[in-house]
Amino acid sequence: MSDSARTTTPFSLDAYLERIGWEGGRRPDTATLRGVQLAHMRAIPFENLDALGGRAPSLDLSDLMAKLVHGRRRGGYCYEHNTLFAAALEALGVRVTRLTARVVVGADRFEDRPRTHMALLAELPGDPRPHLADVGFGAIGSLLEPVPLTADTEFHDAGRRHRLVHAPRRGPLETWVLQAHVAGGWQAQYAFTLEPFEPSDYEMINWHIATNPRSPFSRRPYVQRLTPDTHLLLDGDRLTVTRTDDGTVTERKLSDETEARRALAEEFGIDAPAGLTLLR
Repeated sequence: MSDSARTTTPFSLDAYLERIGWEGGRRPDTATLRGVQLAHMRAIPFENLDALGGRAPSLDLSDLMAKLVHGRRRGGYCYEHNTLFAAALEALGVRVTRLTARVVVGADRFEDRPRTHMALLAELPGDPRPHLADVGFGAIGSLLEPVPLTADTEFHDAGRRHRLVHAPRRGPLETWVLQAHVAGGWQAQYAFTLEPFEPSDYEMINWHIATNPRSPFSRRPYVQRLTPDTHLLLDGDRLTVTRTDDGTVTERKLSDETEARRALAEEFGIDAPAGLTLLR
């Protein structure tokens, strides 16, 4: 696709808001920012089925609208979600800076993890505090609502607990770390700086994550869906359901391809592409 075509791809705010079920205000304020992010998280699942099939998903807005908005039976992973979300926020009058982050869940050293996650910095008119906004982090420690870019302050976002802290600085830019309170303690989720990134940067990262044979997203299905009551995760052949109210976790193993496709359709609202092998 030519550069000129990419700059004129259609985005319909009305269609997007209908897809996520948002009937609230459209002013560029905190209430709208929080409400739209939560609605998006609960409406559009996280999934890596294109990458599992050996193809890097398109990040062109017209393709994202077709797949995530008009398609209704598919989702996407972080670059797809946050590219679409950024377009929606900008249509609402929010200034957006696109960021990249190192996913550091379980890492001993942050520097050992490459920048492979896309996140957003949202600035609201008249509000001196930018917010970290993110609809594409496929983990139980993900933000459900944006949080102000403020260090060492605990935030409660739709029942979850998060905070931002600073990591020791290794360069001219401050390193921020998003932490989530899970399993009884604070756990680092991802680390980022405020350096802006461009669509061309995500095109390369997206291709690497989708097609590198060492990438977890190219080797097994990884699917997440949020409801007001549960967090559902399909990781390989394991389906895990975590209750929101008390944290109760139930897990079962999917026995074969038929059961995996049924789980995607019934539990996640996803129609797996024909010919795709889910369990390997």
